[in-house]
Amino acid sequence: MRGGSGAECEHDLSNSLIALLSLGAADFPPAPDAAPAAEEAPDDRGQIVVIGRRLDLAGEAVSASEGVVGRQEIESRTLLRSGDLLEFVPGLVATQHSGSGKANQYFLRGFNLDHGTDFATFVDAMPVNMPSHGHGQGWTDLNFLIPEAVDEIRYRKGTYYADVGDFSSSGSARFRMADRLPQGFAELTAGSFGYLRGVVVNSAAVGGGDLLVGAELQAFDGPWTDIEEDVAKKSGLVRYSADLGRGRAHIMLMGYDNLWKSPDQIPQRAVRQGLVSRFGSVDTTLGGSASRYSLSGGWSGAALGGELSAAAYGIDSSLNLYSNFTYFLDDPVSGDQFRQVDERRVYGFELAQRWGSGRSRWRAGADGRFDDIGRVGLFRTRERQPVATVREDSVEQASVGLFASNEYSFSDTLRSYVGIRYDRFMFDVTSSTPQNSGEAGDGKLSTKASLIYRPLRPLELYLSLGQGFHSNDARGTTITVDPVTGAAADRVDPLVASEGAEIGARLFLTGRVQASAALWALRLDSELLFVGDAGNTEPSRPSSRKGVELGLYYFAGSRLSGELEVSYTKARFRDRDPSGNAVPGAIPLVVSAGVTANSGTGWLGTARLRYFGKYPLIEDRSVRSDGSLLVNLRAGREWGRVGAYLDVLNLLGSKDHDVDYFYASRLRGEPAGGVGDVHYHIFQPRSARLSLRYLF
Repeated sequence: MRGGSGAECEHDLSNSLIALLSLGAADFPPAPDAAPAAEEAPDDRGQIVVIGRRLDLAGEAVSASEGVVGRQEIESRTLLRSGDLLEFVPGLVATQHSGSGKANQYFLRGFNLDHGTDFATFVDAMPVNMPSHGHGQGWTDLNFLIPEAVDEIRYRKGTYYADVGDFSSSGSARFRMADRLPQGFAELTAGSFGYLRGVVVNSAAVGGGDLLVGAELQAFDGPWTDIEEDVAKKSGLVRYSADLGRGRAHIMLMGYDNLWKSPDQIPQRAVRQGLVSRFGSVDTTLGGSASRYSLSGGWSGAALGGELSAAAYGIDSSLNLYSNFTYFLDDPVSGDQFRQVDERRVYGFELAQRWGSGRSRWRAGADGRFDDIGRVGLFRTRERQPVATVREDSVEQASVGLFASNEYSFSDTLRSYVGIRYDRFMFDVTSSTPQNSGEAGDGKLSTKASLIYRPLRPLELYLSLGQGFHSNDARGTTITVDPVTGAAADRVDPLVASEGAEIGARLFLTGRVQASAALWALRLDSELLFVGDAGNTEPSRPSSRKGVELGLYYFAGSRLSGELEVSYTKARFRDRDPSGNAVPGAIPLVVSAGVTANSGTGWLGTARLRYFGKYPLIEDRSVRSDGSLLVNLRAGREWGRVGAYLDVLNLLGSKDHDVDYFYASRLRGEPAGGVGDVHYHIFQPRSARLSLRYLF
């Protein structure tokens, strides 16, 4: 199916599908008068079914900027990539500036998060962020996830939560994997540009517990004129869970392998001069491979006079990535292509105890991880052949965090949350440049507090404060010599502090309407900025952000729901600099909206819109991205065990960009020093995907 997207045919089809979304809306039964229970009653195996955004978090949440997304919502949304799951976090944008196998680019609360810095992500107890990574600090690659095996997403924005530490200045999200499914299924999807995907997920009662098995295969060529991505993605998981003692235990094995070629961002001038098309590439030999294997397990239940949860994990992860962002700027003969390598094993644990009753409830715990990075390196290459070694290191990085928090109810309408956390980091670097080898360490004490007032039963108000941080790359904490120039190099602070505050409100009306609002501010001691000629980030100037967020969710019974989320942020550097005070890549306005309909006769549909506004690409705002608008649509029909679904991605055929950068690059024939230009990665054109599903 490589080639044209069949735009005319899909346009007619799209109009029909839009009409489908309004099927029977006037005939839907009214929403129940009472709010739905936060949890359905457990069945004979103790499973709790969470109902996502319809969950009333009043009395539980400590800020207005946290929420829960359930399985039904996850299944209803069209996903271009697995990383799009993070777009369930209101205001978060997940994009891509390279091939399908690379980790997504994320934006939230005025942060260009690169591939995950300043947003912490977990799968059960396992951290996804990779510190001191070969491509970018906090690397968050969610391609290993099978979305259909995710049972719940819990997100929390801000620095107000004691149980999460590194990378969480803008927030965090935790994916809880399912113990079992209501029904197993097999699904096959075929679509434009050579897209093929097969997924099977099923569960069964085995040995007094539940066995969940999932597998995914995916292939994709892409719409690019001079590269076929040749994606070869394989993912799998096996999870066994069972009641044990006075709680429930699980053990899970996950595996992921991927191989791809990359259509990276391209310079705007190359398109205008006709050197490449909007779907072309300057360097056609880019791409990479990645793998991730993990074994994890945990137990939670009644113990030690309260509720205890304990988990441990081991991860084997690797990345081999070829990139070229500046083309012939540094090396006019061989070019600027480089290879980044990251090979590591990660071991860690998470432990928490909750106790107390009546007015006062306590929670305390610890978490720790050890990253044994056997090889992390940067190499100059030409058409994937080695040219020179820039640096090659091995790193041992360990961290441990201790936290305690208390929730106290002064009355039925007023309660408080107070937390404290201490994190300690140790770095040990062995470098191919001996002067850059060494050891470093640092610690960080963070405090958190919230005051929550409930003047009316459906309304809860929040005042939240907190300190957070992100760690810097271990190699930067021991560096003394620039490995390229040989000049003296300054070391970075191991830990970079942040401070946040928020005033917010949450409204829950009879299960039909839920709304949230937050006015927030955040200060960061050192910004991380994208560096085009290195393909990664480096520490920069102190910054501040403030913004407002609104979320509105409507549920007309079980057949129609809608949502609207709006985020506005103002991001500025705090120091004085002639270059300006705008933070490059800080998106000021993000709007997302969606509607989901189920006719009750087998027909269903969902439509989603995501918009982000113009944002500065350099500090003086003289160059800006134009922003983007993206609309996706899904419609389907279910007959008992069989379902057919049609997804139309980029319904409007937008030619907007996934992401824009401004930096200097050099094409063949251009003068030394290069040309400052906008470099972008365009949206994939309108495309269709047809899925057939069979329920076991």
